[in-house]
Amino acid sequence: MSRDLLVRHFRQIAVWPLQLMPVSAGPVQRHWELLDAAPDCEWAEVVDEFCEDPRAFQERHYREFVTFLPYAQRFLYGSSAGQESSRRRGEGSIRTYRRRGIHAARITFERGGPASTFRVAHVDLNFFLDADVALLAFEMHADDLPLDVAQNTMFRFGRAYPGFWEKNGDGGNCPYSVEWLDADGRVLSASDYSDRGKYLEFVGRHRAPCTAAHWDFLLRPFVLEHAGQAGALRYRQLEYYRMPFMAYFAFDDPRQLTRADWVRLGLVTRPGGPDELPYSPVMLEDFEAKYCDDRFWGRSGERSLREVRLVVTGLTLSMVGAHGDQFYADVEHGLLAQFRHQYFLLFLVAHFHKASLLSISDELAVAMNRLVVGNTESVKAFKRTIRQMMEAFLRFTHRYWFCQISNQELAQSVFDKLQRHLGNQALYDEVRDEVMDMNNYLDSDSTRRQTNTVLRLTVVTILGLIGTVATGFLGMNLIAAADQPLVLRIAAFVAILVATFVITVFSISRARRLADFLEALSDERVTWRSKTRTLWRVFRR
Repeated sequence: MSRDLLVRHFRQIAVWPLQLMPVSAGPVQRHWELLDAAPDCEWAEVVDEFCEDPRAFQERHYREFVTFLPYAQRFLYGSSAGQESSRRRGEGSIRTYRRRGIHAARITFERGGPASTFRVAHVDLNFFLDADVALLAFEMHADDLPLDVAQNTMFRFGRAYPGFWEKNGDGGNCPYSVEWLDADGRVLSASDYSDRGKYLEFVGRHRAPCTAAHWDFLLRPFVLEHAGQAGALRYRQLEYYRMPFMAYFAFDDPRQLTRADWVRLGLVTRPGGPDELPYSPVMLEDFEAKYCDDRFWGRSGERSLREVRLVVTGLTLSMVGAHGDQFYADVEHGLLAQFRHQYFLLFLVAHFHKASLLSISDELAVAMNRLVVGNTESVKAFKRTIRQMMEAFLRFTHRYWFCQISNQELAQSVFDKLQRHLGNQALYDEVRDEVMDMNNYLDSDSTRRQTNTVLRLTVVTILGLIGTVATGFLGMNLIAAADQPLVLRIAAFVAILVATFVITVFSISRARRLADFLEALSDERVTWRSKTRTLWRVFRR
């Protein structure tokens, strides 16, 4: 039976997008600077291979680098020129920090069931310049796993919190227990999916879901954002609580997998019988065409037994092949190396695109919620926020957004599938429309203010014209006041000054009504009686 198959090598990389809260008032946040300054921090920046001795640069790194197009290379690896080098020569747009101390993960899937131990390859936190998001990458692996254990790991492991609870109190669809182990096998932290009261109370108090204890421990010093949280480094959960992930399977003969097994690996469902489809045949009619890349599946010739299939659903990317195939299993030059590096970067970029767009959309929604129409300070703060978000979207578009990442056919095909299944293009168009709507609002509001100013100036100018003509007429020496005493001349000047000031202030305050009167006065179709009533309204409160 299919469930008796052994996965000779299983590897899973969970990728968890997080929204980071601002740490400064400026538009560009650099959260890693606070992480560097945190005392007793378990996170340390990864010095990439480009900063080492160039003579030690390996072929694997070279093959990874040339997979991508030049603008993607500058994004992923940095550049010696341009904005990327503003802080440090060759600084890339991605900053990677690696967590020390966690060497294994012990997972118990069912209450009273056996535990499976996975070796942890690394735990990375990836930051991005000009983007308030971070992506956690948790990579673990094991050898000679039963297929149902590998399927259970895919189905249950990457859960930020339980969505519900079983009748016995266990977290629904979650492992019974997840434990982080150090190098000596000591437990550093354990999950608390069964603590139903904790999760209910947290949501009832903060209107936000609580992170499970072992993930909370993993992310420290980052803490979950909620009311009263005083941590400097704070995050929000940005997407669904089930983390996206990549999975690598190496079988003795992958052709032994049934269609039901392929559906479970691709759509990540519970383990089941080899002939039991998890969904109806109608729903799965186009499964292979929609999700599978079979360019290396069913080949003829001397390597016909070396089958490789990729299953891409957006939230998952699974690679399945033969354990004895050097093309597939070689850790330096085979597809396993590409899975951990090239394909991981494809997966990371696609989910970074989605996370960034969701973050910008969320900030726009928050700005709208904080807007109080009629409150001058609220309107000013709203305009500042919108302008900052427009700048952030512009930087994202020109620095990070691209549809073609590689000229290598398989890599580009995988990236296209990821983008399509994640709906990134539609999400980008939606956010762009939101930003354009905000921009149109700011432009129309600015135009309205300018129009009101011009209206007031026009009214004051027209009324001032009357005063100018009158004073010019008086200047024709009809009233000879030049020979009057100085006191009288000063009094006359002050009286005229006060009268002019009062008339000007009155004109500005009643500019709209005066404009209505001038418009009625110039309209020949309006009767003099109506014009008089319009003039009378100027002086009424």
